[in-house]
Amino acid sequence: MRAWKTGAAPGQLELTDAPVPEPAPDEVLVGVEVCGVCRTDLHVIDQELPVHRPGVIPGHQVVGTVEAVGPAVLRLRPGDRVGIAWLRRTCGVCPWCRTGRENLCPASAFTGWDADGGYAEYITVPEAFAYRLSAAADAVRTAPMLCAGIIGYRALTRAALPPGGRLGIYGFGSSGHITAQLAASAGAEIHVMTRGEGNRQLARDLGAAFVGDAYDMPPEPLDSAIVFAPAGEIVPAALRATTRGGTVALAGIHMTDVPAMTYEEHLFYERDLRTVTANTRADGIEFLRLAERLDLAAETTTYGFEQAAAALADLRSGRASGSLVITL
Repeated sequence: MRAWKTGAAPGQLELTDAPVPEPAPDEVLVGVEVCGVCRTDLHVIDQELPVHRPGVIPGHQVVGTVEAVGPAVLRLRPGDRVGIAWLRRTCGVCPWCRTGRENLCPASAFTGWDADGGYAEYITVPEAFAYRLSAAADAVRTAPMLCAGIIGYRALTRAALPPGGRLGIYGFGSSGHITAQLAASAGAEIHVMTRGEGNRQLARDLGAAFVGDAYDMPPEPLDSAIVFAPAGEIVPAALRATTRGGTVALAGIHMTDVPAMTYEEHLFYERDLRTVTANTRADGIEFLRLAERLDLAAETTTYGFEQAAAALADLRSGRASGSLVITL
């Protein structure tokens, strides 16, 4: 099969021929239809995250069709359509797994980092971590929901936004623009601070009450904020923009160092600073149901399989806006 693999040096991505993977007893083999492009893929390729598997196939927003099943698989059958997300396995027995916080499992494994991902013609996934999709589901539209959407949903939950509150979104890429739609559907007022005129125009098109540069101060104090941009220097700005008792949630798996802050200016008055670590399967199930009911739609740009490197270059440079999807 054709597959894109990371190289030995940071930033390298190579198109290669690879054997079709064999599913383990509890896994299914999936023929990939599309795979969304995520900034986490860049963190893996650029080795901003430590290398877990040399020569790994990136990609963790996969929509495809089950082609074969392992002997221990119980519910999925060839022909079923599934979605594959970032979280691939957990131990199931640690205190976090047993209390509904499997995203914190120390033994967790991730698609496109610990195991080969969706920048390939085939991928395997444990049955327990595959999301069953409707046969009629639009693959391009669904792919960004499997990470950008799910992580945005968890980040919004962590941000503790009050009903009808003002939400600040720092970084308006794939996850930011989906999360804005989700929050607005519940009555939130959206304020967007982001780089790139393409991203700012998308925020205007989606009805944001305020759109500015990444470090601009919104016109009114925010009740909550989510930082999607992987830039630690934005964190103090987000806290300064947040009102007393407000919450700032950091949504990225990787972020540059957060600069020194002062207690009184940034944290006093019971401001909360919280992080987001991956997601649980329950997050995915809840969000995908919401996305279907609310008819959430990502602004997508598609690339052919041979254009995967170009898609990543567009994401890295900030030329692209919305969600990027590789099609097979």
